[in-house]
Amino acid sequence: MGTEHSKNEERRSMVFLRKGPKLPAWEDALLAGREPKSLLKRGLRYVSLSLIMKGMTSTPDFLWGLHEVQKLNLSRNQLVVIPPSLGKLDRLVVLNLGGNCLKCLPKEIGLLRNLKVLFVNMNCLKEVPAELSLCRKLEVLSLSHNCISQLPLSFTDLTSLRKLNLSNNRFVQIPLCIFALRSLDFLHLGSNKLENIAESIQYLVNLQIFIVENNNIRSLPRSLCYISTLELLNADYNAIQTLPEELYLLRRLRRIAWNPMDKGLHIAHNPLSRPLPEVVEGGLDILFSYLRDKKERN
Repeated sequence: MGTEHSKNEERRSMVFLRKGPKLPAWEDALLAGREPKSLLKRGLRYVSLSLIMKGMTSTPDFLWGLHEVQKLNLSRNQLVVIPPSLGKLDRLVVLNLGGNCLKCLPKEIGLLRNLKVLFVNMNCLKEVPAELSLCRKLEVLSLSHNCISQLPLSFTDLTSLRKLNLSNNRFVQIPLCIFALRSLDFLHLGSNKLENIAESIQYLVNLQIFIVENNNIRSLPRSLCYISTLELLNADYNAIQTLPEELYLLRRLRRIAWNPMDKGLHIAHNPLSRPLPEVVEGGLDILFSYLRDKKERN
């Protein structure tokens, strides 16, 4: 009889669960009796876990026990905080926290010594922990669409960093630590509050793509013209009136570019002084010839 009573209770519990609100996929997986590890996908290179667009306001506790995960996508949720437990996932190579409501990152992020790619774009960050500079293998970092105005000086230790996106933030000047990142080939500082570009930009000797559109920049530094690797220079929507005469040295700029995705020189929507507007309309070869002749005359 006791056994029959237990079965009835179990049936009533199951009915209650079925009538309840639909649970998020990660909770439902647990209630179905499966192990959290069943959510992992094992690819040829990485063990990955995607919890994108699950409506989460906090991270599930089981996550920090999945020590073998290498790619973790928590983007496009409503996460307000990432707990210190993040440091337990020390095999992470790729971490996507984009599109949440994060105001800070835990200092334990510095324990992710294998991390190569980090997206924290479209959040509410005002600062970045200095401990992030302990992730010496980091190659790609996106902090775009936040409220950041400065970076820790310790970022000079990120010597493997190749791609850095700081667009749509609150930088008034380019952080000094950036000029030490000699491996950078992509640097996006568009839609900030920059008024100038320091001559130290010349130290980024491997830079191929440099975007500073939609700022308040009044002139381009002469030293920029000595970065022979530049293939795309986007300075659209600024306050530039003149161009450095040495600009013709940037031989990998193939054209005056109008499409945002095109390589070349982007210089539209600037109050260029005459005769530069007419010269620019003639194309890059004519512009470079004009600047070269002007330099020789001087």
